[in-house]
Amino acid sequence: MVELQRIFPEGLSKRVVKGQVLYAPVVTVVPGKLVFLSGILARNGKGEIVGKGDMRAQIRQVFSNIDTALKAAGAGWADVVKRQTFTTDIDAYFEHIDARMEFCGGDLSTSTAVEVRRLSHPDFLVEVEVMAVIKA
Repeated sequence: MVELQRIFPEGLSKRVVKGQVLYAPVVTVVPGKLVFLSGILARNGKGEIVGKGDMRAQIRQVFSNIDTALKAAGAGWADVVKRQTFTTDIDAYFEHIDARMEFCGGDLSTSTAVEVRRLSHPDFLVEVEVMAVIKA
């Protein structure tokens, strides 16, 4: 059985945006099967870019794609232990936290968000990598 513990150490602040705690600063895992997702972008099943110029639409597509990928591996949001986000506009990304929370809700992983100059195509606004741990 995989055991996950999300820890909020005293002395470290909780990052809260629009009333939502964004991540757990520490996650411990008793070994299981590791699931790694590559950088997930806002493409639909046909490979078309979704939400050109629309951060909310791209976040929703990215997190929907992550949801699909996790399910394919036999995982869910509760199994995610690490999330790394790259965005071309960090302020716009944080304006739409609710779009992300529709998918991961209270299942908090560790998280890093970084603003970058550009992603692999100029129409992409956000890319997210995920690591999960499930029962082996």
